[in-house]
Amino acid sequence: MWVGMLTGCGPAGSDRPGASATPARGEPIVGEQIASRPVPTASPVTPIAAPAPAITSAPPVAAVATKTTGYPALGFDRLAAYNFVLPEDGAPTNQTAALEQANSQIPAVVKALDAKRFAIKGFMLPLKVDAGEVTEFLLMKDQSMCCYGNAPRINEWISVKTGGKSIKAVMDQPVSIEGTLHVGATRENGYLVGLYQMEGERMVDPPAN
Repeated sequence: MWVGMLTGCGPAGSDRPGASATPARGEPIVGEQIASRPVPTASPVTPIAAPAPAITSAPPVAAVATKTTGYPALGFDRLAAYNFVLPEDGAPTNQTAALEQANSQIPAVVKALDAKRFAIKGFMLPLKVDAGEVTEFLLMKDQSMCCYGNAPRINEWISVKTGGKSIKAVMDQPVSIEGTLHVGATRENGYLVGLYQMEGERMVDPPAN
């Protein structure tokens, strides 16, 4: 093969020194012949399947969500679970300082309940009554203020106003009131009158007569 290639590259004829008169034999290698040669192929490799995602036992969030009716329950076991020292009698000269002093006694966990909606159970003491319905009342931990017994502590009642909407007056039976709770000392005419206020929206499951 190499002889034929060298002959093709030199001058024509036999005048080249050392040139052989024997013509080149064999077929020239062309591109098609190269292309037709079989190309060895690698043995097929079986792909490794990706591991299946782990299956967890937790269902989707929507599946575990439960429906609730009304607002979260809140009791006096949390609202009255601390001691509160009442200020001395007499209207203070600095009302702002007196409010700050009173509010400083309310625990932070109770202050965090401010401006949130709850359903709170207690005993009703009507303050404004019209035809057996009330628009303003105290919701108390027990009935001591209504009847007899120990005087309630100031963190054992909530002043409730219904915003003009009247609800049935219920006495001597616990009721649940839904609404927005407000935490903070309030004063009237210079005197401390409460720590909790509530915007009452409705009475839940009122007792049957």
